[in-house]
Amino acid sequence: RLAAPGAAMLRRSLWLCLCLCSCPARGLRIHEYLYFQVLSPGDIRYIFTATLAKDFGGVFNTRYDQIHLVPADPPEACGELNNGVFIQDQIALVERGGCSFLSKTRVIQEHGGRAVIIADNAYDNDSFYIEMIQDSTRRTADIPALFLLGRDGYMIRRSLEQHGLPWAIISIPVNVTSIPTYEMMQPPWTFW
Repeated sequence: RLAAPGAAMLRRSLWLCLCLCSCPARGLRIHEYLYFQVLSPGDIRYIFTATLAKDFGGVFNTRYDQIHLVPADPPEACGELNNGVFIQDQIALVERGGCSFLSKTRVIQEHGGRAVIIADNAYDNDSFYIEMIQDSTRRTADIPALFLLGRDGYMIRRSLEQHGLPWAIISIPVNVTSIPTYEMMQPPWTFW
């Protein structure tokens, strides 16, 4: 018979083994991170972290060295956009809320966007990633959909407003494994 602390440890080990063995390989990753860098405006020239939608949207088959990140108008992108012409062939920055993540992605796709980055509407969120999942409509989307922390989205939009700019210029995706840690320009408000 095992002593109480040993039995508890054995139960935890067996539970962990059961969980890992019963999950499909793809399910082991809680979040898949994708990185992008703002090139302009210069005051937010940082590398940002985003997560891919869990079960809808496309993947990045192309690396964009300079592409516009256009804030949607209205920010929630739940219907017709006032600036849809500027989203064509670019990436849209959208705010969470008002409709499902998939609905937002489809609106951007219908306006010709190459991808959508959906920022949390909790502007103080600097560490909690939301898992974006399919809604119950059985619709699909072909463009990549990413989730961005609320603080990051807020700081990007604020910088654009301060400079009177209609969009940022970004590079996406960025391979951070090739960048030495001391050269990684990360947002000072986010802990990595």
